Amino acid sequence: MKEGSAKLANRLDAALGAGDLTAVADAHPADRRDRFLTLGLVYDLHRAPLHEVGARARWQHHPAVAAVKHRLEAAWLDELEAVPLPAVDPPGTAEELSAMAARDRSPAIYRWIATEAPWDATLRFLALEGGPDDIFDDLVATCQVGLPLGPAKMELAGNYWDEMGNGDLPAVHNVLYQRFVDAVDLPRIPAVEQPVEALERSALLGLLATNRYLQPELVGALGLIELEAGPHCRYVEQGLRRLGAPEGAHEFYSMHAEVDPLHGRGWLDNAVTPLTEQFPEWGGRILRGAVWKSRANQGLFAWAERELLPVAA
Repeated sequence: MKEGSAKLANRLDAALGAGDLTAVADAHPADRRDRFLTLGLVYDLHRAPLHEVGARARWQHHPAVAAVKHRLEAAWLDELEAVPLPAVDPPGTAEELSAMAARDRSPAIYRWIATEAPWDATLRFLALEGGPDDIFDDLVATCQVGLPLGPAKMELAGNYWDEMGNGDLPAVHNVLYQRFVDAVDLPRIPAVEQPVEALERSALLGLLATNRYLQPELVGALGLIELEAGPHCRYVEQGLRRLGAPEGAHEFYSMHAEVDPLHGRGWLDNAVTPLTEQFPEWGGRILRGAVWKSRANQGLFAWAERELLPVAA
């Protein structure tokens, strides 16, 4: 730990509230957890609803905030990029991404949710998981910025419109998720109480969505989400039925179990394949983003298996 670096997240939070960022410009996080709590605050300035962020949003591009963001992300990217780019010919990118998703479709934690998990442990895991959407609509909108007009941009546009319920407000995916949250009284777990694995998993999408040069990696990470969400949601829906969850709890997960495999196929055929044909250098980077997302997922799932399964037993 570097001198004066303890609890950078707390210091940044106070600095944003006071509007005086000079004290954090050269500060370093105390540890890995502090890194992701701090980056979470920074990413909120870029992506969280303005009515929640309030006046803090004016400091989004303050030099001190930019310095903290760059420094923390640089150290993190050194770790992420230590994993070599997957060796694959660009025409095989979609096939390899599909195979990668297939290997991760049946994690032990989801099988446990489906068949054995008690109610409280199920809700705790789902509160950390955040559903397959979270802010997927905003992420897809961000991901399509600057894509050439063609199949990939149209695929992402169609995906976004489906997220928006195809124009029907009650069918908007985040509306369905809120209905689920209300039906089961899903606990809201503050970031400071979340395991570091959950913080890193959430921060990864912030990293990819707020750095334009990581657009290929974002394509890969979002593609992996679409490819894995259907099987994961089927397990969750099975568990909710087994546990007798109220009727309002089911539509969100049952819908995703049906439509996300179609979205995943469309993402491969109409986004990944055309992009790698046009930009061959994107192939390995798309897969690298998927690898990063897979590893972040596995970190949370491993935490849940360690912490939730023994408690329930």
